[in-house]
Amino acid sequence: MLPVAPPEGASAYVPSPRSSDRRPLMSDTVLLALPATAATASVLRSLRSDGLDVAPAHDGIGVLDAARAGVPALVVLDVELPGPDVSTVVGALQAEVSSAPIVGVTPRERRSSLLGLLRADRDDYVLRPFAVDELVARIRLRLRQGGLIEEKVVRVGDLAVDPDLGEVQVDGRPVALSPTEFSLLMALVSEAGETVSHDRIAQRVWTEPASANLVQVYISYLRRKIGAERIRTVRGAGYVLEG
Repeated sequence: MLPVAPPEGASAYVPSPRSSDRRPLMSDTVLLALPATAATASVLRSLRSDGLDVAPAHDGIGVLDAARAGVPALVVLDVELPGPDVSTVVGALQAEVSSAPIVGVTPRERRSSLLGLLRADRDDYVLRPFAVDELVARIRLRLRQGGLIEEKVVRVGDLAVDPDLGEVQVDGRPVALSPTEFSLLMALVSEAGETVSHDRIAQRVWTEPASANLVQVYISYLRRKIGAERIRTVRGAGYVLEG
């Protein structure tokens, strides 16, 4: 394997001559390579609370050493980590652990240069500052495409709902829902084919007490977007999501 040549003036890093095929897998571990800050600690806690197995690294050499020790499922990589230039780190990762997707974290002004390093069919990026839920969605999408996590799309007839990514499709067509509409749909999806009462819907969708009239209003919003025929009213009892 040829070493990755760093840009002029950048720190050198020579990849290990060992084959990544003989290196142990880090199971479904996500390697989180962000600077050592309080914000990074918060991101780490949030990803773990979301059920992801996360190992931190805080500089370029630490990332590459971790990749030598075991093949991660995915690498989240900040372009401004201390250590070797980002092009050196990305090149080494793609050579040594080619199966691991990379999700780059970059300020807007460095977006173009990062895109030139990433593999369009495997890697991704988020702009800094980012919302943690956006990062989680990107991670889960890439892991799913690599077959490393089970697809959790729920289907009711030609209605498809992805609880992790918050995506909804009707007959293969994407449908944009507000957060409240999506929560309402999930309340119905979780008991598809069964009558879900006004009170049960209100408890699952709203943190404050909600009237039957408010539930009815949002049911009408949802019907307009996914098709009125999919939600049947059971007079005096609630609503049924049908396929």
